[in-house]
Amino acid sequence: MSPFIDRLADATARQASMLCVGLDPEPARFPGAWKGDAARIHDFCAAIVDATHDLVCAFKPQIAYFAAHRAEDQLERLVAHIRRVAPGVPVILDAKRGDIGSTAEQYAREAFERYDADAVTLSPYMGFDSIEPYLRWDGRGLILLCRTSNPGGSDLQNQRLDGGERLYERVARLAAGPWNRDRRLGLVVGATFPEEIARVRAIAPTVPLLIPGVGAQGGDAAATVRAGWRPDGPIIVNSSRAVLYASAGEDFAAAARRVAESTRELLQRERGS
Repeated sequence: MSPFIDRLADATARQASMLCVGLDPEPARFPGAWKGDAARIHDFCAAIVDATHDLVCAFKPQIAYFAAHRAEDQLERLVAHIRRVAPGVPVILDAKRGDIGSTAEQYAREAFERYDADAVTLSPYMGFDSIEPYLRWDGRGLILLCRTSNPGGSDLQNQRLDGGERLYERVARLAAGPWNRDRRLGLVVGATFPEEIARVRAIAPTVPLLIPGVGAQGGDAAATVRAGWRPDGPIIVNSSRAVLYASAGEDFAAAARRVAESTRELLQRERGS
């Protein structure tokens, strides 16, 4: 497999897109006869993939939405489906793992072998030991939580360390420097904090930024692009619920495509402005 950052760059250029569709299936919100049926998780997500695969730079399945319904096998099938219909589009497994040693080795095997993900989200707060096992998988990306979009993120991430640096700034500095072997690392920075996106980009000018919070969480797509995108600094702007649940009817896939297309166009306009 080619390096994640190269696959991301190829998909971004080929699709003219910075949009990532998050796959967070909630059976209670499925349309029509599928409503409440966890056995339809794969079918629902595959329909979203089919409708949007030419509009995105990545797909991001969130593992908890599958595991909670004992649907890990459906996640495996879904990734295989993405590989068939969109072979050049990277898959980011949103798992937010954060452990060390042999446990981290098993999480890495889960992400990269069982689910064949191109990249995985990780919590870096146990230090480099929690990242190193994943680096043994050549070409796979590691995207570290840095400045998350939830209000409670400030409880820790925004606290100042000795010397005045904020904790999220330290994470960004490590990810841009000594931890970033072979350009393998990215950072999660929430769209609800555009000033912090700009700060992270200043510290880590070429590190890919995964930016959730656009759409249902209220993040400003235009401000996100202005703060984070650089010609040599890619951004992956994630939208989940706004795309997945654009319609509760049988037209859900067509509605998802319309929202994805309009979001992609908005992001591209800001990039060009």
